[in-house]
Amino acid sequence: MARKDIFSSVMNPAPARPERNDALSYVVSGASRSIKSSFEELAKGSVVELDPTLVDGSFVSDRIDDDDEAFQELLAAVKERGQDSPILVRPHPAASGRYQVVFGHRRVKVAKQLGRQVRAVVKPMADQDHVIAQGQENAARSNLSFIERTLFAKRLADLGYDQSVIKSALALDATTFSKMQSVAAHIPEAIILAIGSAKATGRDRWWQLSKLLQMPGNAERAANFTRSDDFAAETGDARFALLSDFLAKTKRPAKGVAPAAKAWAAQDKSVKVEIKDSGKAFTLALKAKNASRFGAYIADNLDELYRAFQGSQASTKTGD
Repeated sequence: MARKDIFSSVMNPAPARPERNDALSYVVSGASRSIKSSFEELAKGSVVELDPTLVDGSFVSDRIDDDDEAFQELLAAVKERGQDSPILVRPHPAASGRYQVVFGHRRVKVAKQLGRQVRAVVKPMADQDHVIAQGQENAARSNLSFIERTLFAKRLADLGYDQSVIKSALALDATTFSKMQSVAAHIPEAIILAIGSAKATGRDRWWQLSKLLQMPGNAERAANFTRSDDFAAETGDARFALLSDFLAKTKRPAKGVAPAAKAWAAQDKSVKVEIKDSGKAFTLALKAKNASRFGAYIADNLDELYRAFQGSQASTKTGD
């Protein structure tokens, strides 16, 4: 079955009715045609050329970071053969003589960089029509990651849009929407932004991370980890994997309070020892100049040291 026309309210005059009903009808009862034919119809509309410096971004962001590789490909294509398809803008609701992008923000950026006019269709529309068109255009192109769509949904909710509008804007099924809500509720936005768009990381892995972050102390551990050098050295999906692995190692904390590590150092500081005793494992970590030689000495004399230990235990038992 062909996909419903997401541009029905963009290309056709909207009937006179309340804004909420108009926006829902935009999604639910549009004529049945493919996305391709909708774009073709849009391209045949009243296309004008605008100064890109007069075009502002959408009032709700749908991207975490720009895909530089994809942008460079678009830049090269536009430079070679021009802008193939127009963007959609509306007259800016708060700034006379300016416009606001509904979709096509990368094409605006390309036009600015090349010093060219940007081809656009200008359509007056209400905020709700704006966000639905913006969300569905991105869903049609499949160029937003799961976490970018999740943040877009959260920002729409924060602006007061109800679940029916958000689901329609992003073409969400009930299961995906539920997991998006869990992710948005339990992963702080600062951590999401630190990770980035993570294009290859899907719904279930983000949901699993949200579960890890619900464990006591993990939100603070995660925030600290995102400031580490190891984390900063990576990007996107690699950052997600590092953080997820880090939290997974601490998801089953030991019962009770672990004893603090003890330390010993020679007076001349040539050997420093960190001592850890969990009850089932006893670890000596040797550092500094003589660490290697002293460690080798201990290893070479383990038999003698153990006999001395057994002797001390016997003495203790007999009271000598």
